[in-house]
Amino acid sequence: MAAPSSSEAERQRDKDRTRADILDVATREFADKGYTGARVDEIAERTSTTKRMIYYYFGGKEQLYVAVLERAYSAIRALEAELDVEHLEPEDAIRELAELTFDHHEANPDFIRLVSIENIHHAEHIARSEILAGLANPVLDGLTRVLARGREAGRFRADVDALDVHQVISSFCVFRLANRHTFAAIFGRDMLDPARREHHRRMLGDLLINYLTA
Repeated sequence: MAAPSSSEAERQRDKDRTRADILDVATREFADKGYTGARVDEIAERTSTTKRMIYYYFGGKEQLYVAVLERAYSAIRALEAELDVEHLEPEDAIRELAELTFDHHEANPDFIRLVSIENIHHAEHIARSEILAGLANPVLDGLTRVLARGREAGRFRADVDALDVHQVISSFCVFRLANRHTFAAIFGRDMLDPARREHHRRMLGDLLINYLTA
């Protein structure tokens, strides 16, 4: 098969750049205003394209929102897939996985807002995505192997599975971002205070290891 011409390749790059630009702006719009409050007209105004072109690329507002969710979830799944923990001691592997999520969520507050918004909608949009179904399976499989190694070594308890660990990690990391402002208003402490960052990062690992080895 003949290689694409330079003009065809450039057109494809333009399409990819346009699509990425739309997704960047749409991510911020949906994260700031929610699915109901976001407007495709405003997304078009803030990009180098038109509402008609957005519909051409994505089909409509709901499809655009699903594409935003797919990209957001795919980003963290890709980071998890790149993390090599097979050579680490089970305890160290658990800490590495927890710290990756901690760092990602802190660096991507829009992801946390999108997750919160989608939960308000009872995950109805995620449920329609073919991409997101099973996307987390590889990292859960890896986590299952880590837990199995810990149990075989007599160091981890036997009544915990990969989803249990994933739930604890997500709970800690999402709460820290999603509830930052209400927590500060009630208790007078900013959970994102840089002075406490490493303390919280280490605390998450300690919680997991202490529970798994109890």
